[in-house]
Amino acid sequence: MNAADTAFVLISAALVMLMTPGLALFYGGMVRGKNILGTLMHSNILLGTVTILWAVVGYSLAFGGDIGGFIGNLDFLFLKGVGTAAKEGVDNIPHLAFMIFQCMFAVITPALITGAFAERIKFSGFVLFTCLWLVLVYCPMAHWVWGGGWMAKMGALDFAGGAVVHMSSGASALAAALYLGRRHGYGKQAFIPHNLPLTILGAGLLWFGWFGFNAGSALAANGLAASAFVTTHLAAAAAAVSWIVVEWLHRGKPTTLGMASGAVAGLVAITPAAGFVEPMPAILMGLVAGALCYGGVLMKGVFKYDDSLDVVGIHGLGGTFGALATGLFATKTVNELGADGLFYGNPGQLWIQFLSVVATWAFCFVMSLILFKVVDLMVGIRVSQEDENKGLDVSQHSEVGYQL
Repeated sequence: MNAADTAFVLISAALVMLMTPGLALFYGGMVRGKNILGTLMHSNILLGTVTILWAVVGYSLAFGGDIGGFIGNLDFLFLKGVGTAAKEGVDNIPHLAFMIFQCMFAVITPALITGAFAERIKFSGFVLFTCLWLVLVYCPMAHWVWGGGWMAKMGALDFAGGAVVHMSSGASALAAALYLGRRHGYGKQAFIPHNLPLTILGAGLLWFGWFGFNAGSALAANGLAASAFVTTHLAAAAAAVSWIVVEWLHRGKPTTLGMASGAVAGLVAITPAAGFVEPMPAILMGLVAGALCYGGVLMKGVFKYDDSLDVVGIHGLGGTFGALATGLFATKTVNELGADGLFYGNPGQLWIQFLSVVATWAFCFVMSLILFKVVDLMVGIRVSQEDENKGLDVSQHSEVGYQL
């Protein structure tokens, strides 16, 4: 047991926790004013519901003993046996520290999905969907990659959640956009962000918290954590620049929303690679991610689906690119427990990353479609047109965000 490592992981857990209200602000500023409270609620309530589910059953399903490479057993049900002693395989920090660090990942992942169905989902349907999604989608994914499941055994590299967090939420966001359909007036009227300063503040909190997300995934205050911290910052910086350059060339002017979105795209892309790649490849990944995700956001206009706040284009596409780029740039020089990628003499790693991408998208997309249908049949999933016109603040919560 190491006191410095324990403090580092607990602080990192707190940083990741801060990302959820940061995400709420990031999303909240982009919706119309009549939906600000509903959008904030979508992220922040998960700090309650997901935390309780994680403690009761989710942690055990994700990190309990392996069952067929697919799911964990119930050894840790109700946190039985999860105490101040170390967890098997992580002997430098208390088991409770590892559990609560992973809890914060479980909280923010379904929160990411909420950007796809912003401004039109019933709150009751949302709560039921996210609870089911955590148990039936997130927990299996976390087990596959981090809990000793089949992806881990195959050798897939995902340092901090390219598949578990970003691709899973991106695939589920696409399912959400397709199942719920477009907002009324989509394509006929402009849906203008009502408070971009909120969004910029949220982006800053996300960037800050992401150091806990990625560097904290080293689970120790060591050189690997320092490397992940640096690659995280470099990729975010590069992507913020490349997004606004492409935007400037395409639209004639760079925007603050573009800068913020680019930074998040870079953070997403580096997440699976942060503890496996060197600084210069991280900059390259960021440069590509900013431009690529800018194009990804434009695709919803081509295919006519309403991904309200660009979850698919940023998290889905960014996470996919990051996973594949890990298969190119990973090197054991950075992390001896990882693998070398294509550019370091191991072309097989790129194939493994590709298989993990396909499996993640297929599983999360199909399962989410099924869950949306089940929830729709049980309590309904979309508000009426009248309630959508009123806004979610009034129709779902009987509140207003602003007294004008």
